[in-house]
Amino acid sequence: MTFSENTRGALLMMASMAAFTFGDTCVKALSGDMPLSQILVIRGVLASIAIFLLAQAMGQLRLRLPRKDLILVLLRCFGEVGAAYFFLQALFHLPLANVTALLQMLPLTVTLGGALIFGENVGWRRWSAIAIGFVGMLLIVQPGTDGFNLYTVYGLLAVLFVTIRDLSTRRLSPIVPSLTVTLWASITVLIFALFLALSEDWVPLTGENLPLLLGSSLFIIGGYSFSVFVMRVGDVSFTAPFRYTGLLWALLLGWLIFGDWPDNVTLLGGAIVVATGLYTLFRQGKHQAEKTRRS
Repeated sequence: MTFSENTRGALLMMASMAAFTFGDTCVKALSGDMPLSQILVIRGVLASIAIFLLAQAMGQLRLRLPRKDLILVLLRCFGEVGAAYFFLQALFHLPLANVTALLQMLPLTVTLGGALIFGENVGWRRWSAIAIGFVGMLLIVQPGTDGFNLYTVYGLLAVLFVTIRDLSTRRLSPIVPSLTVTLWASITVLIFALFLALSEDWVPLTGENLPLLLGSSLFIIGGYSFSVFVMRVGDVSFTAPFRYTGLLWALLLGWLIFGDWPDNVTLLGGAIVVATGLYTLFRQGKHQAEKTRRS
């Protein structure tokens, strides 16, 4: 069977989202037994080695970068460290689907950041989608209720840091290989975790936590790899919406493994965020196609 480029891209995007969500599930299952620094260090070592070898094999290892790109890569690494710390802290204490639903805000927050910081042109339709999407976010976090706590704030901070990461990535010049950027991020998170380990006591690896730790490492390697491959096939406007399949996995795994199911208000908020995010991606794709035709 021969697949079109768009079909391959969609399958790779779904595989990437599934891998990341399964990896998050393994980490959440470890949260009561293993400190965050230990998870990040061991996972970071394995992931960095795998990404280095993949980058070398694909000819995407570039150690010298132009000054502007180097600054952007360092800013992206800052975003990656903040995102990893706050996301995993939130993941340890909140339902998997709730934290994953918050991350679906990214098409909206990146569009908002691009308009406010870089002066990118955003029409009234996308501004409306952003405003409605933020209403959906409020329904997910439900401020003023018992479910809103410090770890909910951590989830929102994770969205902020991932937005910084993605905005930095968008400004990188095309000569910077994606796997080189990924390797920088992985090593930076690893260094951060080593410093974090100075204040945490590690636990012995056992027959219970070792498979989960290895599973988390393998899934994040797969997630990174698939996300790089998806950039090389298909149209972004076609493949990008399939990133929302990660939320479906989070709902399923959260229910099957942890017995968590979001309440109706949270589900409504998640649906609003997904709908406005899809619309934003659609409008961005249409706007980019118009720019290409005019140039």
